[in-house]
Amino acid sequence: MKNTTLKQKLKNKENTVGSWITIPHQSVIDILAEAGFDWLCIDLEHTAIDYNEVQVLIGFIQARGMAALVRVSKNEEVVIKRVLDSGADGIVVPMICNADEAKQAVEYAKYPPVGKRGVGLNRAQRYGFGFEDYRKWVDDNQVIIAQIEHYEGVNNLETIIETPGIDGVFIGPYDLSSSLGIPGQFNNALVQEALQKFEKICIEKNFSMGYHVIDPEFELVREKSKAGYNFIAFSTDFLFMGRRAFAEMNNLKA
Repeated sequence: MKNTTLKQKLKNKENTVGSWITIPHQSVIDILAEAGFDWLCIDLEHTAIDYNEVQVLIGFIQARGMAALVRVSKNEEVVIKRVLDSGADGIVVPMICNADEAKQAVEYAKYPPVGKRGVGLNRAQRYGFGFEDYRKWVDDNQVIIAQIEHYEGVNNLETIIETPGIDGVFIGPYDLSSSLGIPGQFNNALVQEALQKFEKICIEKNFSMGYHVIDPEFELVREKSKAGYNFIAFSTDFLFMGRRAFAEMNNLKA
């Protein structure tokens, strides 16, 4: 059930490309699996996906040989516990701005003595028939990604990545630009300065860094890869579908 390779790839700074799931349907996952993604991330922060759907989607993703990540709605104990007990390979935690918040996310995801996660017996623990195996799996293979979405997170990046248990840091470009008062202006000098600082620290510390490339254009992914990003979210399910539909319909109308 568990994908045991993504954490090692992050540690080795191997390139991985995933995408964002906002449409809770098996067909979407099957199509993206055929395209060859390494992982898929289910978005609980900005969608209407519920917890029951999350568990079903995690199973579909893992059945297709991909790592199943969940972007939780916030850095909060219960939501993190529920998605991990549902069997997620890892979590993306939004709006991490300092080391204390990073440490808090790790504590919510890890069992004592490392963290303070409560013990439940759900899909991840094989409904009580595999808790000890799962506990060891958490230690060796669970992935925790800190999403850096605010300029304070960039300013505190060095201490965030030094937090034990954090496997990678991931830029959310829209919220980062919003924190600077210029939402969506990714090419603005302030955003570029923040990104350059982010990249410089990660490269110097030899730490896995990620980025969400919003537009479904492979050249943009290639640019980020050349810049040193190794954990790249490539667009979203609805943008892959919508952009092609818009383009072809515009061609047809013309």
